[in-house]
Amino acid sequence: MNRAIRSYVLRQGRTTPAQTRALEALLPKYGLAFSEKKIEKALVFGREAPLVLEIGSGMGETTARIAAEHPEADFIAVEVHGPGVGSLLNRIEKDKLSNLRVVRHDAVAVLRLMIADGSLAAVHLFFPDPWPKKRHHKRRLVQPSFVSLAKDKLAARGIVHLATDWPDYAEQMDLAFSNEPLFQRAEKGFVERPETKFETRGRRLGNPIRDLYFRRR
Repeated sequence: MNRAIRSYVLRQGRTTPAQTRALEALLPKYGLAFSEKKIEKALVFGREAPLVLEIGSGMGETTARIAAEHPEADFIAVEVHGPGVGSLLNRIEKDKLSNLRVVRHDAVAVLRLMIADGSLAAVHLFFPDPWPKKRHHKRRLVQPSFVSLAKDKLAARGIVHLATDWPDYAEQMDLAFSNEPLFQRAEKGFVERPETKFETRGRRLGNPIRDLYFRRR
C-alpha cells in the first residue's frame, strides 16, 4: 500500500540546542533507523513483551509518561518533527526508559515496512492533525487504508486507541473502524491516556474531547 498524500507537513519549528544535541548524541542510542526490514522486538528491547506503537508523539510528554507508568510493555514512538524527537530523546535519557524507542519517519511507512503482521498489542493515535478544511480531509491519517493496515499489524485482541477534539474527525474515525468487520468497539484502551497539551488546548477552546477504542477480533 502506497500513500501518495501525506497526513503531515514538516513545519519549520525552532530546534533548541538541547534538542539538537539529543538528535546527534541520543538518536543513535534510543532511535531505530527506518528500514524495510521488520523490527525484531526481542533484539530491540532484550525481551518479549507487549508492543505498542504511538503515531505522532509530538514533544513526547505523554509518550514518556505512559512508558514510565507501564514498564511491563514496550513502546515505539513515531514522529517526523525534529524538535519533538529531540525532546522525547532527552526524556528517555533523563527517565532511563529502557522500554521506549523512537523512529523519525513517516508513520504509514513504518507500519507497513517495519512492523510485522500481528505483532502489536496496541496502536495509539492521540490528537492527530485534524486538517479541518473540507478540501484537506483527504490528508487525514484515518482513512480506510489506514484501518486495513492497523488490522494487519495488530495481534488478536489488540487495541486501537484514538483521541481527537474535532467532532467531524471523530465521526470519520468511528465510521472508518466500524466499517471493518475485524474491529469491534472496546470500552477502554491498552493504557489509560494521560491528558495531553492538545487536549488541554482543546478544552480551553471549548472543543469536545473524544476517545475511541476498537479491538481487533
